[in-house]
Amino acid sequence: MKIRDAQVIVTSPGRNFATLKVTTDDGVTGLGDATVNGRELAVASYLRDHVVPLLIGRDPHRIEDTWQFLYKGAYWRRGPVTMAAIAAVDVALWDIKGKVAGLPLYQLLGGASRDGVLAYCHASGKDMPELFDSVQRHLALGYRAVRIQSAVPGLGKIYGVGDGVASGRYEPAFRGPLPAEETWDSRAYLRHIPGVFEKVRERFGAELPLLHDAHHRLTPVEAARLGKDLEPYDLFWLEDVTPAEDQDALRLVRQHTTTPLAIGEVFNSIWDCERLIRARLIDYIRTSAVHAGGITHLRRIFGLAELYGVKSGSHGPTDVSPVTMAAAVHLDLAIPNFGIQEHMRHEPIVDEVFPHAYRFADGYLHPGEASGLGVSIDEELAARYPYERAYLPVNRLTDGTAFDW
Repeated sequence: MKIRDAQVIVTSPGRNFATLKVTTDDGVTGLGDATVNGRELAVASYLRDHVVPLLIGRDPHRIEDTWQFLYKGAYWRRGPVTMAAIAAVDVALWDIKGKVAGLPLYQLLGGASRDGVLAYCHASGKDMPELFDSVQRHLALGYRAVRIQSAVPGLGKIYGVGDGVASGRYEPAFRGPLPAEETWDSRAYLRHIPGVFEKVRERFGAELPLLHDAHHRLTPVEAARLGKDLEPYDLFWLEDVTPAEDQDALRLVRQHTTTPLAIGEVFNSIWDCERLIRARLIDYIRTSAVHAGGITHLRRIFGLAELYGVKSGSHGPTDVSPVTMAAAVHLDLAIPNFGIQEHMRHEPIVDEVFPHAYRFADGYLHPGEASGLGVSIDEELAARYPYERAYLPVNRLTDGTAFDW
Protein backbone atom coordinates (compact mmCIF):
# COMPACT_ATOMS: atom_id res chain seq x y z
CA MET A 1 0.00 0.00 0.00
CA LYS A 2 1.29 3.46 -0.95
CA ILE A 3 -0.01 7.02 -0.66
CA ARG A 4 -1.37 8.03 -4.07
CA ASP A 5 -2.70 11.50 -3.35
CA ALA A 6 -3.02 14.12 -0.62
CA GLN A 7 -5.42 17.02 -0.89
CA VAL A 8 -5.75 20.15 1.26
CA ILE A 9 -9.36 21.32 1.70
CA VAL A 10 -10.04 24.78 3.15
CA THR A 11 -13.68 25.44 3.93
CA SER A 12 -15.63 27.92 6.03
CA PRO A 13 -19.02 26.58 7.17
CA GLY A 14 -19.47 29.27 9.82
CA ARG A 15 -15.72 29.40 10.53
CA ASN A 16 -12.53 28.39 8.71
CA PHE A 17 -11.10 24.86 8.75
CA ALA A 18 -8.06 23.38 7.01
CA THR A 19 -8.29 19.63 6.36
CA LEU A 20 -5.88 17.14 4.81
CA LYS A 21 -7.30 14.17 2.91
CA VAL A 22 -4.82 11.37 2.21
CA THR A 23 -5.70 8.65 -0.32
CA THR A 24 -3.90 5.34 -0.83
CA ASP A 25 -3.43 3.50 -4.11
CA ASP A 26 -6.25 1.12 -3.21
CA GLY A 27 -8.68 3.92 -2.40
CA VAL A 28 -8.54 4.08 1.41
CA THR A 29 -8.79 7.67 2.66
CA GLY A 30 -7.80 9.33 5.91
CA LEU A 31 -8.53 12.80 7.29
CA GLY A 32 -6.40 15.13 9.39
CA ASP A 33 -7.21 18.56 10.84
CA ALA A 34 -4.67 21.36 10.25
CA THR A 35 -6.65 24.33 11.58
CA VAL A 36 -4.78 27.13 13.35
CA ASN A 37 -7.41 29.76 14.14
CA GLY A 38 -6.65 32.98 12.27
CA ARG A 39 -3.71 31.43 10.35
CA GLU A 40 -5.42 28.64 8.40
CA LEU A 41 -3.93 29.58 5.03
CA ALA A 42 -0.39 29.47 6.41
CA VAL A 43 -0.85 25.80 7.35
CA ALA A 44 -2.64 25.05 4.07
CA SER A 45 0.34 26.46 2.15
CA TYR A 46 2.84 24.58 4.33
CA LEU A 47 1.02 21.36 3.51
CA ARG A 48 0.43 21.97 -0.20
CA ASP A 49 3.80 23.49 -1.01
CA HIS A 50 6.13 21.50 1.24
CA VAL A 51 4.57 18.40 2.81
CA VAL A 52 2.21 16.86 0.25
CA PRO A 53 5.01 16.29 -2.33
CA LEU A 54 6.89 14.30 0.34
CA LEU A 55 3.95 11.99 1.01
CA ILE A 56 3.32 10.60 -2.47
CA GLY A 57 4.60 7.04 -2.71
CA ARG A 58 5.18 6.60 1.04
CA ASP A 59 3.85 3.64 3.00
CA PRO A 60 0.88 4.99 5.05
CA HIS A 61 1.40 2.33 7.72
CA ARG A 62 4.80 3.76 8.69
CA ILE A 63 3.28 6.41 10.94
CA GLU A 64 6.15 6.83 13.37
CA ASP A 65 8.73 7.00 10.58
CA THR A 66 6.64 9.59 8.70
CA TRP A 67 6.30 11.69 11.87
CA GLN A 68 10.05 11.67 12.47
CA PHE A 69 10.73 12.35 8.78
CA LEU A 70 8.52 15.45 8.76
CA TYR A 71 9.69 16.73 12.16
CA LYS A 72 13.43 16.15 11.91
CA GLY A 73 13.69 16.53 8.17
CA ALA A 74 12.45 20.13 8.15
CA TYR A 75 15.28 21.26 10.50
CA TRP A 76 13.08 24.23 11.57
CA ARG A 77 11.16 22.45 14.29
CA ARG A 78 8.05 23.09 16.36
CA GLY A 79 5.76 26.10 16.18
CA PRO A 80 2.01 26.02 15.51
CA VAL A 81 2.16 25.94 11.70
CA THR A 82 4.72 23.15 11.43
CA MET A 83 3.16 21.03 14.17
CA ALA A 84 -0.39 21.45 12.83
CA ALA A 85 0.80 20.31 9.41
CA ILE A 86 2.54 17.27 10.91
CA ALA A 87 -0.58 16.60 13.00
CA ALA A 88 -2.79 16.58 9.91
CA VAL A 89 -0.61 13.94 8.26
CA ASP A 90 -0.31 11.88 11.45
CA VAL A 91 -4.04 11.79 12.21
CA ALA A 92 -4.87 10.99 8.58
CA LEU A 93 -2.48 8.02 8.67
CA TRP A 94 -3.98 6.74 11.93
CA ASP A 95 -7.40 7.06 10.29
CA ILE A 96 -6.20 4.93 7.36
CA LYS A 97 -4.64 2.34 9.66
CA GLY A 98 -7.89 1.99 11.58
CA LYS A 99 -9.91 1.60 8.38
CA VAL A 100 -7.55 -1.05 7.02
CA ALA A 101 -7.75 -2.93 10.35
CA GLY A 102 -11.52 -2.54 10.43
CA LEU A 103 -11.33 -1.15 13.98
CA PRO A 104 -12.15 2.15 15.67
CA LEU A 105 -8.96 4.03 16.45
CA TYR A 106 -9.21 3.64 20.22
CA GLN A 107 -8.85 -0.13 19.79
CA LEU A 108 -5.48 0.41 18.08
CA LEU A 109 -4.42 2.60 21.02
CA GLY A 110 -4.93 -0.19 23.55
CA GLY A 111 -8.69 -0.35 23.84
CA ALA A 112 -11.06 1.47 26.15
CA SER A 113 -9.92 2.38 29.66
CA ARG A 114 -13.38 3.76 30.53
CA ASP A 115 -16.96 3.59 29.30
CA GLY A 116 -17.15 7.24 28.25
CA VAL A 117 -15.27 10.53 28.24
CA LEU A 118 -16.41 13.18 30.71
CA ALA A 119 -16.96 16.46 28.87
CA TYR A 120 -17.33 20.04 30.03
CA CYS A 121 -19.25 22.80 28.30
CA HIS A 122 -18.97 26.60 28.16
CA ALA A 123 -21.53 28.74 30.00
CA SER A 124 -21.28 32.52 29.94
CA GLY A 125 -23.32 35.65 30.41
CA LYS A 126 -23.22 39.43 30.32
CA ASP A 127 -24.81 39.45 33.77
CA MET A 128 -25.75 36.91 36.44
CA PRO A 129 -29.28 36.12 35.16
CA GLU A 130 -27.89 35.45 31.68
CA LEU A 131 -25.09 33.33 33.14
CA PHE A 132 -27.56 31.32 35.24
CA ASP A 133 -29.70 30.74 32.14
CA SER A 134 -26.64 29.54 30.22
CA VAL A 135 -25.63 27.11 32.97
CA GLN A 136 -29.17 25.77 33.26
CA ARG A 137 -29.45 25.32 29.51
CA HIS A 138 -26.25 23.25 29.40
CA LEU A 139 -27.26 21.15 32.38
CA ALA A 140 -30.49 20.39 30.54
CA LEU A 141 -28.40 19.12 27.62
CA GLY A 142 -26.80 16.62 29.97
CA TYR A 143 -23.45 18.21 30.85
CA ARG A 144 -21.97 17.30 34.22
CA ALA A 145 -19.19 19.93 34.29
CA VAL A 146 -19.38 23.60 33.30
CA ARG A 147 -16.85 26.30 32.48
CA ILE A 148 -17.98 29.66 33.87
CA GLN A 149 -17.12 32.93 32.07
CA SER A 150 -18.64 36.30 32.89
CA ALA A 151 -18.55 39.82 31.55
CA VAL A 152 -16.75 42.30 33.78
CA PRO A 153 -18.68 45.52 34.52
CA GLY A 154 -17.27 48.45 32.60
CA LEU A 155 -15.14 46.43 30.14
CA GLY A 156 -17.60 45.73 27.33
CA LYS A 157 -16.85 42.72 25.11
CA ILE A 158 -14.23 40.34 26.55
CA TYR A 159 -12.98 36.79 25.99
CA GLY A 160 -15.42 33.97 26.60
CA VAL A 161 -18.62 36.03 26.46
CA GLY A 162 -19.92 36.46 22.93
CA ASP A 163 -22.92 37.94 21.21
CA GLY A 164 -24.36 34.45 20.79
CA VAL A 165 -24.85 33.75 24.50
CA ALA A 166 -28.58 33.25 24.08
CA SER A 167 -27.93 30.28 21.79
CA GLY A 168 -24.90 29.04 23.70
CA ARG A 169 -22.57 29.89 20.79
CA TYR A 170 -19.27 31.73 21.01
CA GLU A 171 -16.96 32.32 18.04
CA PRO A 172 -14.22 34.86 18.79
CA ALA A 173 -12.69 35.00 15.31
CA PHE A 174 -13.93 38.18 13.60
CA ARG A 175 -14.51 38.01 9.86
CA GLY A 176 -13.10 41.13 8.28
CA PRO A 177 -9.91 42.88 7.18
CA LEU A 178 -8.68 43.62 10.72
CA PRO A 179 -8.97 41.99 14.15
CA ALA A 180 -11.57 43.17 16.63
CA GLU A 181 -10.09 45.03 19.61
CA GLU A 182 -11.17 44.33 23.20
CA THR A 183 -10.36 46.17 26.43
CA TRP A 184 -8.93 44.69 29.61
CA ASP A 185 -8.48 45.70 33.26
CA SER A 186 -7.02 42.98 35.50
CA ARG A 187 -7.95 44.73 38.75
CA ALA A 188 -11.60 44.99 37.73
CA TYR A 189 -11.58 41.33 36.70
CA LEU A 190 -9.99 40.18 39.97
CA ARG A 191 -12.58 42.10 41.99
CA HIS A 192 -15.48 40.69 40.02
CA ILE A 193 -14.83 36.98 39.38
CA PRO A 194 -14.86 35.58 42.95
CA GLY A 195 -18.34 37.01 43.45
CA VAL A 196 -19.49 35.31 40.26
CA PHE A 197 -18.42 31.92 41.56
CA GLU A 198 -19.99 32.61 44.94
CA LYS A 199 -23.35 33.22 43.25
CA VAL A 200 -23.02 30.22 40.92
CA ARG A 201 -22.28 27.94 43.88
CA GLU A 202 -25.25 29.35 45.78
CA ARG A 203 -27.51 28.69 42.80
CA PHE A 204 -26.24 25.31 41.56
CA GLY A 205 -24.74 23.72 44.67
CA ALA A 206 -21.42 22.31 45.76
CA GLU A 207 -21.36 19.14 43.63
CA LEU A 208 -21.26 20.63 40.12
CA PRO A 209 -17.66 20.71 38.77
CA LEU A 210 -16.86 24.31 37.77
CA LEU A 211 -13.98 25.49 35.57
CA HIS A 212 -12.68 28.93 34.62
CA ASP A 213 -10.28 30.32 32.01
CA ALA A 214 -8.18 33.43 32.77
CA HIS A 215 -6.74 33.21 29.23
CA HIS A 216 -3.09 34.03 29.95
CA ARG A 217 -3.78 37.53 31.26
CA LEU A 218 -2.48 37.66 34.83
CA THR A 219 0.88 38.27 36.44
CA PRO A 220 2.09 35.51 38.78
CA VAL A 221 1.03 37.51 41.85
CA GLU A 222 -2.40 38.28 40.35
CA ALA A 223 -2.83 34.62 39.40
CA ALA A 224 -1.88 33.48 42.91
CA ARG A 225 -4.43 35.90 44.34
CA LEU A 226 -7.17 34.63 42.04
CA GLY A 227 -6.41 31.00 42.85
CA LYS A 228 -6.54 31.79 46.55
CA ASP A 229 -9.76 33.80 46.25
CA LEU A 230 -11.44 30.95 44.35
CA GLU A 231 -10.46 28.20 46.80
CA PRO A 232 -13.77 28.40 48.73
CA TYR A 233 -15.66 27.53 45.51
CA ASP A 234 -13.76 24.27 44.84
CA LEU A 235 -12.95 24.68 41.14
CA PHE A 236 -12.25 21.63 39.00
CA TRP A 237 -9.50 23.75 37.47
CA LEU A 238 -8.31 27.29 36.87
CA GLU A 239 -6.99 27.52 33.32
CA ASP A 240 -4.24 29.58 31.67
CA VAL A 241 -3.72 31.99 34.56
CA THR A 242 -0.43 33.42 33.23
CA PRO A 243 1.15 33.75 29.76
CA ALA A 244 2.25 30.25 28.75
CA GLU A 245 5.73 31.36 27.68
CA ASP A 246 6.72 32.17 31.28
CA GLN A 247 6.59 28.70 32.78
CA ASP A 248 8.37 29.69 35.99
CA ALA A 249 5.35 31.87 36.77
CA LEU A 250 3.39 28.71 37.58
CA ARG A 251 5.87 27.94 40.36
CA LEU A 252 4.87 31.07 42.26
CA VAL A 253 1.17 30.43 41.64
CA ARG A 254 1.50 26.86 42.85
CA GLN A 255 3.14 28.00 46.09
CA HIS A 256 0.19 30.20 47.01
CA THR A 257 -2.96 28.27 46.06
CA THR A 258 -4.39 24.77 46.12
CA THR A 259 -6.79 25.52 43.26
CA PRO A 260 -5.96 22.96 40.49
CA LEU A 261 -4.15 24.49 37.51
CA ALA A 262 -4.49 23.68 33.81
CA ILE A 263 -2.45 25.00 30.89
CA GLY A 264 -1.13 23.96 27.49
CA GLU A 265 -3.58 24.62 24.66
CA VAL A 266 -0.95 26.81 22.93
CA PHE A 267 1.86 24.28 23.46
CA ASN A 268 3.16 22.48 20.37
CA SER A 269 5.49 19.80 21.69
CA ILE A 270 6.54 17.73 24.66
CA TRP A 271 9.39 20.19 25.19
CA ASP A 272 6.86 22.94 25.96
CA CYS A 273 5.23 20.73 28.61
CA GLU A 274 8.16 18.83 30.10
CA ARG A 275 9.25 21.23 32.87
CA LEU A 276 5.70 21.94 34.07
CA ILE A 277 4.89 18.24 34.21
CA ARG A 278 8.09 17.06 35.89
CA ALA A 279 7.90 19.81 38.52
CA ARG A 280 4.21 19.08 39.09
CA LEU A 281 3.38 22.75 38.58
CA ILE A 282 0.10 21.87 36.85
CA ASP A 283 -2.67 19.33 37.37
CA TYR A 284 -3.99 19.10 33.80
CA ILE A 285 -2.20 19.41 30.47
CA ARG A 286 -4.33 21.01 27.75
CA THR A 287 -2.47 20.11 24.55
CA SER A 288 -4.54 18.98 21.54
CA ALA A 289 -3.88 16.60 18.67
CA VAL A 290 -4.04 19.31 16.01
CA HIS A 291 -1.62 21.74 17.66
CA ALA A 292 0.81 19.25 19.21
CA GLY A 293 1.81 17.05 16.30
CA GLY A 294 -1.08 14.61 16.13
CA ILE A 295 -1.94 11.44 17.99
CA THR A 296 1.63 10.11 17.87
CA HIS A 297 3.10 13.08 19.73
CA LEU A 298 0.14 13.74 22.01
CA ARG A 299 0.46 10.18 23.32
CA ARG A 300 4.04 10.98 24.34
CA ILE A 301 2.92 14.08 26.22
CA PHE A 302 0.16 12.23 28.05
CA GLY A 303 2.52 9.34 28.76
CA LEU A 304 5.00 11.68 30.44
CA ALA A 305 2.17 13.36 32.34
CA GLU A 306 0.99 10.00 33.71
CA LEU A 307 4.35 9.46 35.44
CA TYR A 308 3.88 12.66 37.45
CA GLY A 309 0.18 12.44 38.28
CA VAL A 310 -0.86 15.04 35.69
CA LYS A 311 -4.10 14.33 33.82
CA SER A 312 -5.25 15.19 30.31
CA GLY A 313 -7.68 17.98 29.47
CA SER A 314 -7.41 18.43 25.71
CA HIS A 315 -8.38 21.71 24.05
CA GLY A 316 -11.73 21.28 22.28
CA PRO A 317 -13.19 24.59 21.05
CA THR A 318 -15.13 25.13 17.84
CA ASP A 319 -11.94 26.14 16.02
CA VAL A 320 -10.78 22.53 16.00
CA SER A 321 -12.80 20.54 13.49
CA PRO A 322 -14.75 17.34 14.19
CA VAL A 323 -11.65 15.52 12.91
CA THR A 324 -9.63 16.70 15.91
CA MET A 325 -12.53 16.20 18.28
CA ALA A 326 -12.79 12.58 17.14
CA ALA A 327 -9.03 12.07 17.57
CA ALA A 328 -9.25 13.53 21.08
CA VAL A 329 -12.14 11.30 22.14
CA HIS A 330 -10.45 8.14 20.83
CA LEU A 331 -7.29 8.99 22.77
CA ASP A 332 -9.26 10.09 25.85
CA LEU A 333 -11.01 6.74 25.94
CA ALA A 334 -7.75 4.80 25.82
CA ILE A 335 -5.23 6.59 28.06
CA PRO A 336 -5.04 5.78 31.79
CA ASN A 337 -4.64 9.40 32.98
CA PHE A 338 -7.64 11.02 31.31
CA GLY A 339 -9.02 14.03 33.16
CA ILE A 340 -11.76 15.80 31.20
CA GLN A 341 -12.51 16.84 27.61
CA GLU A 342 -13.53 20.34 26.52
CA HIS A 343 -16.56 20.13 24.24
CA MET A 344 -17.94 23.12 22.37
CA ARG A 345 -20.72 22.08 20.04
CA HIS A 346 -20.16 22.96 16.40
CA GLU A 347 -22.84 24.68 14.39
CA PRO A 348 -25.12 22.16 12.63
CA ILE A 349 -23.63 23.04 9.23
CA VAL A 350 -20.17 22.01 10.47
CA ASP A 351 -21.52 18.61 11.46
CA GLU A 352 -23.05 18.32 7.98
CA VAL A 353 -19.72 19.09 6.30
CA PHE A 354 -17.93 16.68 8.68
CA PRO A 355 -20.32 13.78 9.45
CA HIS A 356 -18.99 11.85 12.43
CA ALA A 357 -19.57 8.81 14.61
CA TYR A 358 -18.64 10.34 17.97
CA ARG A 359 -21.60 11.25 20.13
CA PHE A 360 -22.48 13.04 23.37
CA ALA A 361 -24.97 11.68 25.88
CA ASP A 362 -25.57 12.20 29.60
CA GLY A 363 -22.38 14.18 30.15
CA TYR A 364 -20.05 11.85 28.26
CA LEU A 365 -18.54 11.59 24.79
CA HIS A 366 -17.90 8.30 22.99
CA PRO A 367 -16.03 7.94 19.66
CA GLY A 368 -18.35 5.25 18.27
CA GLU A 369 -17.44 1.98 16.61
CA ALA A 370 -16.82 3.10 13.01
CA SER A 371 -13.40 2.07 11.71
CA GLY A 372 -10.63 4.65 11.95
CA LEU A 373 -11.59 8.07 13.27
CA GLY A 374 -15.21 7.75 12.25
CA VAL A 375 -15.26 11.14 10.49
CA SER A 376 -15.76 11.94 6.80
CA ILE A 377 -15.98 15.16 4.78
CA ASP A 378 -18.69 16.13 2.31
CA GLU A 379 -16.43 17.81 -0.24
CA GLU A 380 -19.28 19.07 -2.40
CA LEU A 381 -20.89 20.79 0.59
CA ALA A 382 -17.52 22.06 1.83
CA ALA A 383 -16.92 23.72 -1.55
CA ARG A 384 -20.03 25.87 -1.05
CA TYR A 385 -18.31 27.60 1.88
CA PRO A 386 -15.08 29.22 0.68
CA TYR A 387 -12.47 30.65 3.03
CA GLU A 388 -13.24 34.03 4.60
CA ARG A 389 -10.50 36.11 6.19
CA ALA A 390 -10.90 36.08 9.97
CA TYR A 391 -8.70 37.06 12.90
CA LEU A 392 -8.85 36.38 16.60
CA PRO A 393 -9.26 39.59 18.63
CA VAL A 394 -6.45 41.64 20.08
CA ASN A 395 -6.56 43.03 23.59
CA ARG A 396 -5.65 46.48 24.96
CA LEU A 397 -5.49 47.86 28.45
CA THR A 398 -7.71 50.82 29.24
CA ASP A 399 -4.81 53.18 28.41
CA GLY A 400 -4.38 51.63 24.96
CA THR A 401 -1.39 49.36 25.67
CA ALA A 402 -1.38 46.13 23.63
CA PHE A 403 -1.97 43.21 26.00
CA ASP A 404 -2.47 39.45 26.08
CA TRP A 405 -5.74 38.28 24.55
